[in-house]
Parts: sequence; C-alpha cells; structure tokens
Amino acid sequence: MARIAFDHTDADAFASTRHLGDQAAAEWRTAVARHLDPGPGLRLLDLGAGTGSWAKAFSSWFPGLEVTAVEPSAAMRERSVYQPVLAGDAADIPLTDASADAAWISTVIHHVPDLNVAARELRRVLRPGALVLIRSAFAGRHEAITLFRYFPEAVRVLDTYPSIAQVETAFAGAGFSTVGLEQIPQITAASLPEAARTLRRAAHTPLQLITDQEYDTGVRRLRQAALTDAGPVIDALDLLVLRRA
Repeated sequence: MARIAFDHTDADAFASTRHLGDQAAAEWRTAVARHLDPGPGLRLLDLGAGTGSWAKAFSSWFPGLEVTAVEPSAAMRERSVYQPVLAGDAADIPLTDASADAAWISTVIHHVPDLNVAARELRRVLRPGALVLIRSAFAGRHEAITLFRYFPEAVRVLDTYPSIAQVETAFAGAGFSTVGLEQIPQITAASLPEAARTLRRAAHTPLQLITDQEYDTGVRRLRQAALTDAGPVIDALDLLVLRRA
C-alpha cells in the first residue's frame, strides 16, 4: 500500500512529529462536521490509520461514534494511540459488505497503488449514501504547504501523487460523486524554529524520495530561515469529499 516501507524507523518518526496539536485538529473537526453528522452508532472507517491519532480524535470529538481503524503496517499498528487497529489495506478492507457509514483517509491516497481497486473496495464496505473524506496533498497543489518552500526538489515527488481529477475519475467509476473540495488551514508547528528542530526525514514521504544532497540543502534553507522567522507554521491541505451512490 505504501511508497515507503513504514518500518519501525518511519513509524517512530511519524508518531513523534506528525500528530497535530489541539488547535490544528480543531480546524479539521469543524471541516468534517460541515459534511458529516457523526451521531451515536455511526460507523467510521479510518483507512490507513497510521499511529491512530485521527481515530483517537474522532472518538473524542463525537461520542458514540464507532471508529474502525485499519492499517497495513505492523510497526504503525504497534505504536497506535488508538486500539484496536485491524490489519488491512485499500485493496483488502477487513469489513463485511455495506457495514460502514463513512470513511476517513488521511495522507494515504498517494500510497494506494491502484485507485480503481480501492474505490471498488470502499464501495463494497460502505453503505449507500456514505461519504469518503480524503485529507491529502495532491499533485499540482503544493503552494500552501510550507515543507515545499524549503524543499522545492520534493515537489517532483508530490507531482507523482494522484491529482484530484485522477481520484475523482477512479471513484466515479465505482459509483462515487464529488460533493465537496476545500483547503483546510492548520498550525503544523508553533514556530519555524520548532519545525526545524523537530523535522525528521522519515516522517515525510516526499523527503525520503529526494536525494541526500537535496535533503541536506533543504535543511540548511530551513534552518537559515528559522533564524529570522519565528511565526507559526500554517499549512493547508485539501479535503476532498465523495459520496457513494
């Protein structure tokens, strides 16, 4: 399911640096609530749940919501702050037919090797009318993400990710329609110096897939900028919302 190994090193880095703070997470809670009414008894599939931060957040935000976390990486499952986490991926979701009311897919879609297969599998496990909420950076949409300002070489990696149009086309073939697209701002780090200090290459797929020289050059750019820019790091990722027929 992944472009990278998501071994213990990757999982440690992800758990240490990729969980959003309360304020940033609150922006996403508000965005989700604009599209989804997650009342008691509703079942949400968190596909590619990683180290469980989103599954834990959804459970806290919406009491009574049943969250089913699914993650292919054993290292990620071991470090999950939410339990249980089921083994599975986008081509083989361990749920019965028409058993989930919505799906959350956060920074995962670029790891899916076959979007058409994933769309059909999601159609199988979702009930009619269910929403798929995809939080991601998409090809051609790097401008609002600070990381690419200091690591512009990583844009070429991002541009190998699926575009919004490619995702929409694959899901349309499985009977999904687009019902929303918006950019959600988030405070990724309290300051640029903090971002520079806590950066771990293993936590970011685009940084793993550039050369060592390109990475080292980007780190120097970031650290130099951090000497004079002390403001918060505010990024914006896309939220693409699809509905099952």
